[in-house]
This record gives sequence, structure tokens and C-alpha cells, in this order.
Amino acid sequence: MPVYEYLCPDNGYVVEVNHPMNVKLKNWGELCFAAQISLEDTDPLSEIERIFTSAPGVAVPKFNSELKNMGFTKLVKRDDGVYENVTSIDGEKKYMTQGDKDSVPHFHKKIGD
Repeated sequence: MPVYEYLCPDNGYVVEVNHPMNVKLKNWGELCFAAQISLEDTDPLSEIERIFTSAPGVAVPKFNSELKNMGFTKLVKRDDGVYENVTSIDGEKKYMTQGDKDSVPHFHKKIGD
């Protein structure tokens, strides 16, 4: 469900509320009801403005091979100061160890404009 932010110009409050896309809130009273907050001293018929909308976050796990193909580097801690580069590409060491500059992944080959 999307998250919406509404501004009430009469009291200056910005309220964040989740509701279905087909719901259209028109005034402070409807907003307070949807957000389950108190009306306080503001007129329930005061107009509101929707100022921000964000889509719900969706986390989709990626396999190491997918991350590698997308240009990401994934390091997994194996011991104190030792990380396994599970997305290593040609020329990169499989393990990154503390103090060994040659074991650092080749970020310059993966980062671009």
C-alpha cells in the first residue's frame, strides 16, 4: 500500500498515512480518521494537500550470480579481517584480507557513469 504525505495549510501539520490508491482524502477530518490521529483544534473541513507519494518497498533477494552480472560486489565476512568476494570477476582475488591492497575488489572496473 502506498504511503502518502498530506499538508494541512490551516495548522501547518504534515501527516503520513497509508491508504489504497483509490482513496481520495479531501479534508482534515478524513485525514485524521485515516491516520488515526486527533483532530485537535483544526476545523475538520479544512482542505488538505497531498505533497508526497511513495510506492511500497519491495525487497527481492538476488543470487550472487545476478549481483555479479549487475556489476555489484558482495563481500561475506569469513574471519577477522577476511572477507570472501562471492561476486569476484576475472583478476580479482576470491578473499579480501586486511592489509593486502591487492585483494581489494576492482571497483573501478564496475563503477561507471
